[in-house]
Amino acid sequence: MKEYFTMDDFDLKGKRVLVRLDLNSPVNTETGEILDTSRFIAHLDTLKRLGESKVVIMAHQSRPGKKDFITTRRHAEVLSRLLRRPVEYVDGLFESFVIEKIKSMKDGDIIMLENTRFYSEDVVLADEPISVQRKSHIVKRLSPLFDYFINDAFAAIHRPQTTLVGFSEDLPNLAGVLMDREITMLSRFITDNSRPKFAILAGAKVDDSLKVAKNFLEKGIVDKIFTGGLVSNLFLLSKGVDIGNVNKEFLKKELGNVDALLSICRELLEKYEGKIVLPEDLAIKRDGHRYEVDISELPVEDPIMDIGLNTVSKYKEMLKEAKAIILNGPMGVYEIEEFSIGTIEIFKEISDLDCFKVAGGGHTISVIAKMDLNKKFTHVSVGGGALINFLSGEEMPGLEALKLSKNKFSGVVK
Repeated sequence: MKEYFTMDDFDLKGKRVLVRLDLNSPVNTETGEILDTSRFIAHLDTLKRLGESKVVIMAHQSRPGKKDFITTRRHAEVLSRLLRRPVEYVDGLFESFVIEKIKSMKDGDIIMLENTRFYSEDVVLADEPISVQRKSHIVKRLSPLFDYFINDAFAAIHRPQTTLVGFSEDLPNLAGVLMDREITMLSRFITDNSRPKFAILAGAKVDDSLKVAKNFLEKGIVDKIFTGGLVSNLFLLSKGVDIGNVNKEFLKKELGNVDALLSICRELLEKYEGKIVLPEDLAIKRDGHRYEVDISELPVEDPIMDIGLNTVSKYKEMLKEAKAIILNGPMGVYEIEEFSIGTIEIFKEISDLDCFKVAGGGHTISVIAKMDLNKKFTHVSVGGGALINFLSGEEMPGLEALKLSKNKFSGVVK
């Protein structure tokens, strides 16, 4: 029994359903064109399940002051094309003409409301309790119109905004197909007792990786953590390896308070000896080309761009034992072909393993898509910050709202 309602718990045919999606996407600021439709595609299973319902969609795009802070008109057009059904854009959220439009809907109709962040209540009340958010105009004017609220915006589940959590006590809140799949798969990785269980934490978002590493090691969720990218560079530096001034300066530029992060690295290495796997060689960019150096040959005054081939072989051999793996981050500067070797080899090795495999993070998803490996992973998460918060064991307001709603409406008949 799940702690939250799903779409399987109710007959939604003929019902009026308010659906919160996360369609926040890259936009061509000159033309308004949506440049990446992956988030739209991720929500299609949920929307297709609502073919005989009256569906009203809420979504946000960017934030005030940004050039891509646009209306959801284009979002409606993209969804309409993908669903092969009309999705009508309405340039309002809770105004009287919007309410009349919603009341006049027929089964099978879909309308897209305006960018929720055009309305201050969706942002400024984020730090307020749900009891306060319930009194907002958004909730008070919209909730009486609907039978159910569906939250499918996993990528925003870590945000306590009004359109994500504010309806939890006024309508039965259901997890959409995407939301349920994300929670189920990520929870399965965390609770799975299959051993050994590994995490690959790499890339440039070092502070996020350290939060996840700390939680994983403290709770014994994984047996080993394999590192790459800036994550491994920082761990090496914390261990006393001089990676060279050019690389140390780059870390300072990218990460800001390096000393605090180095302290966390040292603590983790000392407390969990042998559980954090570091590269034994690296690839640097010298005179415009790839050049391999052993850790013993450091420092170098050339930028570190990838893990070395010996490290690739070592990682691949160790990973073969895995019963479960989570992958977050590339091994190096994969955008440059010469320095994509570590990333490509490790990603391919993991994709070929016969085990439970989860991947997530923007750059990770990009590489997996480029290599056409999506179907070889058990689950590829759409979450960015939401994924990190979930794996770090931090509070997830969207998930807590779903649980709260089930506790309140558990007596509702199908």
